[in-house]
Amino acid sequence: MIVTRQEIKKIAENLHKQNKKIIFTNGCFDILHRGHIEYLKEAKKLGDVLIIGLNSDDSVKIIKGENRPINSEEDRAEILSQLKPVDFVVIFNEDTPYELIKSIVPDILVKGGDWKTEEIIGSDIVIKNGGKVKSLKYFPNSSTSIIIKKIIAL
Repeated sequence: MIVTRQEIKKIAENLHKQNKKIIFTNGCFDILHRGHIEYLKEAKKLGDVLIIGLNSDDSVKIIKGENRPINSEEDRAEILSQLKPVDFVVIFNEDTPYELIKSIVPDILVKGGDWKTEEIIGSDIVIKNGGKVKSLKYFPNSSTSIIIKKIIAL
C-alpha cells in the first residue's frame, strides 16, 4: 500500500503498540530486477511488516544524475506496492531517509551490499531504540545501472 509521510507515522505507532516487528529499507528502485526482489524477500523474513522509503524523482536526480529516474516515482511506488513482501511504500523527497526513519523508528533497518552498520543512514536511531541494523546479501550483476548500460550498448 502506498501511504503518505503522515500516514506511515500513525501506522508505525500502531504497529509498535501491537508489538509488530517493523523492517525498513529505502532506495530508488528505478528499474526493478531480480536483485531487488531477492533483497526484499530476505528483508521481509526479518520481521512482520516491511516498509520501503522510496526516493522521489527529485531525490533520485540528485543521487543518480539528471537522466534518472527512468520510471516515475508514481510508477515505482505502484510496482513496489504490488510485491508480496512489501507492506507499505512511502515516498520521501530528501537526499536521505533520516527524518522518515526518525518518524517510523523501525525495529530492523536493512540495506543491501557491503554497507557497514555505521554507514547506513538512520542506524543511530534504530540502535538507540534497541533495534538492529543489517546489511543483506548483494546480488552481483543485478543493478539498474548495469541494465541501463546494456540497453545503451544495443
